[in-house]
Amino acid sequence: MSLLELRDITAGYDKNVILKNLNLNVEKGELVSLLGPSGCGKTTTLRLIAGFSEPISGNFFFNEKDYTKIPLHKRNFGFVFQSYALFPHMNIYDNVAFGLRQRKVPESEIKTQVMEMLHTVDLDGFEKRLPKEMSGGQRQRVALARAMVINPDLMLFDEPLSNLDAKLRVQMRVEIRKLQQKLGFTAIYVTHDQEECFAISDKVAIMNHGVIEQMDKPAEIYNHPKTEFIARFVGFENFMDLTRTGAGKFETSVGNGITVTDDIPGDKLRACIRPEDIVIESEGADAVNAIRGQINVQTFLGKRTQYNVSTDIGELIVSTAQENVFSVGDNITLSLTPNKIVLIP
Repeated sequence: MSLLELRDITAGYDKNVILKNLNLNVEKGELVSLLGPSGCGKTTTLRLIAGFSEPISGNFFFNEKDYTKIPLHKRNFGFVFQSYALFPHMNIYDNVAFGLRQRKVPESEIKTQVMEMLHTVDLDGFEKRLPKEMSGGQRQRVALARAMVINPDLMLFDEPLSNLDAKLRVQMRVEIRKLQQKLGFTAIYVTHDQEECFAISDKVAIMNHGVIEQMDKPAEIYNHPKTEFIARFVGFENFMDLTRTGAGKFETSVGNGITVTDDIPGDKLRACIRPEDIVIESEGADAVNAIRGQINVQTFLGKRTQYNVSTDIGELIVSTAQENVFSVGDNITLSLTPNKIVLIP
């Protein structure tokens, strides 16, 4: 049995059902992220695990024990909030010591554990400062230290980096991952940031309308999405309907022949490809999976240039290295790399 298991969970607020027969399994030592658009149910799932709410139906098991009705204060879980939630009138030492004092730990042990944890999060010498005297990144490390010092059975993160600027978010996600791997704690991490999620997670559960559509390793989800929703969520922007004409051979809705690395059954499939996996060439070029088109829009993106191209199978978005420059109105040929085309039932 997994360390954490949500079994057939239905949950919501009043008559608003958010989670619908949701199932989730997390193994000991894993960092699992819940990813999805606003309103998909990821925060509701985290709050249910933490003990802030109970499900309408279903059960939550932790370490083979039914935690469904166990109150929040009896769950030895650490929680890191989006807003840090530090006590502004307490110095850093007292903030980190708070959970230990609630557990009646002797002061001599508290001092040892607090100072060790401040060292772990690289905040040596900050124990007498107030939260207002620290930067956003430092305060988030204090929040991490406070959650981890109680030696929790599970760590819960609710979009902990969303209040930080872009550069600091990258630094802090590396710090969280390093701490998780060093200390070996099990964690559930909620975010809406795909890059952040993929960078720190052992597994990712992508949620949509209260259910998990796919849960797997980040690379597997990125390269092999199981549904069109997930494909769009992880960066596929070009879609087309295909009809099978043979092994690995398909035809588009307007008769273009397409060769695909074929790995799923079905005669009528949806295909998708990322903008950077389409090669744009001069009109009439001899190309694999050639589709003729005309450039409608050119967008400069720094290292790359994006083109919106009108074709017989609809508008396709292409992203290329900046040196391959075409102009609006140019007639071109697109080449769809066979092993970059992903098929969806």
